[in-house]
Amino acid sequence: MFNYPKKLKYTETHEWVKKENDIYIIGISDYAQDALGDIVFVNLPEVDDEVFVQESFGDVESVKAVSDLFSPVTGVVCEVNEDLLDNPALLNDDCYANWLIKVEDVSETDEFLDADSYREFCESQG
Repeated sequence: MFNYPKKLKYTETHEWVKKENDIYIIGISDYAQDALGDIVFVNLPEVDDEVFVQESFGDVESVKAVSDLFSPVTGVVCEVNEDLLDNPALLNDDCYANWLIKVEDVSETDEFLDADSYREFCESQG
């Protein structure tokens, strides 16, 4: 069974979002990391790069495939999780403790799902 922390919001592209003050923290969901399998590489943007709602901001490579990461917000990257660049498998260990990027100056957000709605969405994916 997958973990869907209630304190987070989710997107249909399997990113999670947590807002702290004016900063949006973005990661991948338990469903996503499980579907990917063993993650071996993460390609993330640089600090000060702009990201845009529903546009790719990087990718995650696993032993199975390469998957794009889609931004749930429009804004400016203010922090990148450098630990993932050295050890991408941290996403498999705990995808909720190991966020990808933090975004500030957010001007637009995607429509987020709460944990129950996201769980239902994932279950409908078969």
